[in-house]
Amino acid sequence: MTATYEVPITPGKPQQFSVTFPNGNTYQFRIIYQFNEDDSWLLDISDDQSNPIVCGIPLVTGVDLLGQYAYLGLGAKLWCSTDGGLAEPPHWWNLGRTAHLWLAG
Repeated sequence: MTATYEVPITPGKPQQFSVTFPNGNTYQFRIIYQFNEDDSWLLDISDDQSNPIVCGIPLVTGVDLLGQYAYLGLGAKLWCSTDGGLAEPPHWWNLGRTAHLWLAG
């Protein structure tokens, strides 16, 4: 059975926090918002010593955000969803409210 849980995000602000993956490894997440023509949240993942692993992952809906990084052996799936619909992207105002980040291993 695969455990799934919501990554707790404080709405409306950039932030950095630790996340323990289902395999027991702890990673640092940094989430920032890019105000530009594409307006989007971006995720950086670092190891527990703050060494970057992968940076600039756009938080889009409908895909495993870690799928293309399977070769890194992170051992989890990460995806974003919104209450408004499958294709609705997370916005500045709704990530942590009606837009959610999910982790499963």
